[in-house]
Amino acid sequence: MTKSLNRDELLSIAKSFDPKDKCPDCKSLTCNGWESIPGGFTTNSLECIGTLRVEDAPECWDEDHPKGTDMWSKDAPISIAFHPYNKSEVYECKHCGCKYLRYTEAGGYYVDERIRELNSSLIS
Repeated sequence: MTKSLNRDELLSIAKSFDPKDKCPDCKSLTCNGWESIPGGFTTNSLECIGTLRVEDAPECWDEDHPKGTDMWSKDAPISIAFHPYNKSEVYECKHCGCKYLRYTEAGGYYVDERIRELNSSLIS
């Protein structure tokens, strides 16, 4: 079973990695904001270390953008009670330890795997 993470645990995980230590695979990702996982990126180098999903929580599709950001913004807050963070898992690169958030966007005609680098300064 995947470990449920709270804000303090997420913050600790985010602070445990220095982005300058990225391996070549992680350096190829430019996901300061949410991005679709690039087709050539090998996701099997990432290991799930926790989830922000809360079992039996009411559905929340609201987003948190107090400063006029949007979901794709590099400076959008990481607000774990709001979409898409409340539907995300936390992953770690097996090679360098870089931390990421991932979730699956399931639209009417598509499925899109999305990823965002975990940045401690954006966790609200």
